[in-house]
Amino acid sequence: MHTNTLLHPLSLRRAEPADLPGVLTLLADTAEWLHAQGVRQWPRGGFGPERIKPLIEERVLFLLDDELRYLDPDEAAPPVATIALDDHADPEFWTPADDPGAALYIHKLAVARPWSGSGLGDALLDWACASAYSAGLPWLRLDCAKANPRLQGYYRDRGFRHVRTVDLPHRSSGALFQRPSEDVPITVFRDLTVAELISA
Repeated sequence: MHTNTLLHPLSLRRAEPADLPGVLTLLADTAEWLHAQGVRQWPRGGFGPERIKPLIEERVLFLLDDELRYLDPDEAAPPVATIALDDHADPEFWTPADDPGAALYIHKLAVARPWSGSGLGDALLDWACASAYSAGLPWLRLDCAKANPRLQGYYRDRGFRHVRTVDLPHRSSGALFQRPSEDVPITVFRDLTVAELISA
């Protein structure tokens, strides 16, 4: 585990409207990094607020925070990582034969560059997998860039199986993956969403 996660306590929470600028910055930085690697998964410059606001409003966008940032109230630190998790199966990719309602779907998974290699992406995937299990669903699913074998290999190494690739000319994504849900223990960060569910 990267020393960042040992020296900086992390917590996962739902994104709030005030988090929009930080999320947009994180996604734009990630998109720029992807483009520098020759990957066209996301639009260069990231996503417009019209793409991210609905995720916040629907309460399906989650942020990983460095808890030490709260010691300096003047610093508007962007999130360490972000992930959206919902039951929205992209109809261009997932067909009725896939039983779209049998899964939760990952979108907008990004880890800030200073935290790259710290295992946070793995931990968020495990958390999403456990969330699908808790919801009584058998699968965790995602789609990623058709032309990015490195990213596809990353998901395969983390228990995802390639379902198929849907090659649509207007979509850079289309490599479909799924992983069986399971109750995976999370130790890398505090899950503040658990308390939220208990109090609901």
